[in-house]
Amino acid sequence: QVQLVESGGGLVQAGGSLRLSCAASGRTGSGSAMGWFRQAPGKEREFVAAISRSGSNTDYADSVQGRFTISRDNAKSTVSLQMNSLKVDDTAVYYCAARWGTTGRSWSTYDYWGQGTQVTVSS
Repeated sequence: QVQLVESGGGLVQAGGSLRLSCAASGRTGSGSAMGWFRQAPGKEREFVAAISRSGSNTDYADSVQGRFTISRDNAKSTVSLQMNSLKVDDTAVYYCAARWGTTGRSWSTYDYWGQGTQVTVSS
């Protein structure tokens, strides 16, 4: 079993930055690929970024490419999402997720989820 807890959400003005963190516990170690997803009111959950077990491979949605950076520290069992140049459209609940094996963009293929953290970007 894997437990994931996100932190770091909040309110920020457009153009600002936030850093989200996800602390993992349980049967993770470095064996899980990790991803960030988000869901805005009335919209489907969408892929944001993912990172491989070793951290050597990353993947980003086109909408955040060049603005967001995903990273992980396997020694501390944490995954982070640095979000820069935030836009109003980035407003959503952000979820950390884990899956065994390689990275993926489909939320339905992730096995474990955090409770989510709210990110609100004001204009």
